[in-house]
Amino acid sequence: MKQTVFDFSKNIKLEDERVLIRPLLASDYEHLVNFSIQEPEIWTYSLVRILGKEDLHQYIQSALEARANEKEYPFIVYDKQLEAYAGCTRFYDIQPFSGSLLLGYTWYGKQFQGTGLNRHCKFLLLDHAFGELGIERVELRADSRNARSIAAMKGIGCTVEGILRSTMPTPDGGRRDSIVLSILKEEWQHELRERLRQKL
Repeated sequence: MKQTVFDFSKNIKLEDERVLIRPLLASDYEHLVNFSIQEPEIWTYSLVRILGKEDLHQYIQSALEARANEKEYPFIVYDKQLEAYAGCTRFYDIQPFSGSLLLGYTWYGKQFQGTGLNRHCKFLLLDHAFGELGIERVELRADSRNARSIAAMKGIGCTVEGILRSTMPTPDGGRRDSIVLSILKEEWQHELRERLRQKL
């Protein structure tokens, strides 16, 4: 079996007419700080809550350290239509031997939600994963209570695999059930890529 090669040193830059996705940098703090101060509801179902400047500094530092340690690849998202930075996303739990990765840690400011931006992002990221990276399986997860996120993942063609019960702690001291969804390379190439492209 051919092993997937993921080059963490490479600057992955993805874009179309609507969105630019590029590697997250320490200097991107200035583009994201208003979200951490003014939009606490963004983090309702997130495992990481960025409530203020210090939280954001820690979030970015942790993401950059994960890339340096070749564990995760974080991105910042720029909305070309609104000419503003919208949020973040990343590849994580990258498994070169099995040819799989998770796509997540995705969040957008309120004004970017429900605008179609996420579909453009997911199209570019999935196309890169299955095409350039040779990934065989992309997995996505969410809090099982997060109806908006689950609907968005189903909308791009993800298959629901099941619920992992009490999978991890939440910031408020509880435990979260996680829904697991996925897309396989053959599904993307044979049907889902074109279906999602037509929705853009």
